[in-house]
Amino acid sequence: MPLNRRPTARARVVLVALLTAIVGFAASPIPALAQPGGAPKASGLPVPRFVSLKAKRVNVRVGPGQDYGISWIFTRIGLPVEVIQEFDTWRRVRDSDGSVGWVFHSLLSGKRTGVVAPWGEDAPIPIRRRPDDAAAVTAYLESGVVGDVRTCRVQWCRINGKGYDGWIRQDRLWGVYPDETVD
Repeated sequence: MPLNRRPTARARVVLVALLTAIVGFAASPIPALAQPGGAPKASGLPVPRFVSLKAKRVNVRVGPGQDYGISWIFTRIGLPVEVIQEFDTWRRVRDSDGSVGWVFHSLLSGKRTGVVAPWGEDAPIPIRRRPDDAAAVTAYLESGVVGDVRTCRVQWCRINGKGYDGWIRQDRLWGVYPDETVD
């Protein structure tokens, strides 16, 4: 191969994935790379966006394909992750710890969930009957509890799970964007 020849699209994907895995460097976004037969297939949904894990075991890979090594395995169904990039049928996701990797699209769900204060607050977080700091407390949740996000409005989200249902301040929940409205 002549030295002045540009690498193939596949070679660029491999290079970007390796650089990302080794040093956290993203030379160019993978979805923008040319693919044989036209543009990459993507969902057409907004990026970034929050989704949740659909399966009990989800392999998180170094790159967008089964030929790439597994970085780690999620083992918690319903855990929220943020889709930050798409390539064909693969989604690059970030979890509440900031870890990033590639997941096959069918292992993700559009169901909205949230993690209560994953940054490790010491005190339990109050869940209230109404979206108001003066409303009665219906439960206290520990940091790391995962709940279903039912709705979010004006800095409050209604979440529920086994044994609780109520409103939490939006800034105490990872899995929704600040001031995001969820219906």
